[in-house]
Amino acid sequence: MTEETPGFDEKPDVPSGATPDDAEPKAAPQEGAAPAGDASAQIAGLTAQLDQVRKALEERTADLQRLQAEFQNYRRRVERDRVAVKEIAIANLLTELMPTLDDIGRAREHGELLGGFKSVAESLETVAAKMGLQQFGKEGEPFDPTIHEALMHSYAPDVTETTCVAILQPGYRIGERTIRPARVAVAEPQPGAQTVKDESEADDDKDNGPEEG
Repeated sequence: MTEETPGFDEKPDVPSGATPDDAEPKAAPQEGAAPAGDASAQIAGLTAQLDQVRKALEERTADLQRLQAEFQNYRRRVERDRVAVKEIAIANLLTELMPTLDDIGRAREHGELLGGFKSVAESLETVAAKMGLQQFGKEGEPFDPTIHEALMHSYAPDVTETTCVAILQPGYRIGERTIRPARVAVAEPQPGAQTVKDESEADDDKDNGPEEG
């Protein structure tokens, strides 16, 4: 008689009325597993949060760009003001020097610019020119009321328009800005001279007209 090894063929006790499947252990449900509906809600919530973050980033970027633009405008405005203040300061200084420059010019015209005074005068004129001061006003140029101031007036037969015939005091400018107009004596054409000239030209045209055949 064969001996049976105890424990190998033994079956677990099955309650009466139960199927064999009931005897097999069931896997325990995984902890933390969320239903499909909860996952969709979480994704929707994360998407909404991402949209809010993007909107906030766009707003902060716009604020930064606006601040940068305002800072650039501020820098340009400060630079313009700095240049304007510098030009005004230079113009005020040169305005104070103009009477001295006029004295130097008169001394040169009378041959009194000699010795050490001549050297100092020329140095002063050189410094003024380096600072942008320009002298203008010449005899024979047409009169321009925007840069000339007429102090004397006369008529002359040899001019065809109002002309500066003498520079009584030179004018000065810095760049395009006139600091002082040139003070001049002007001469206009003789009254009636233009009429006589026009009649003379008309007669010449008539004399030089085509001859009749």
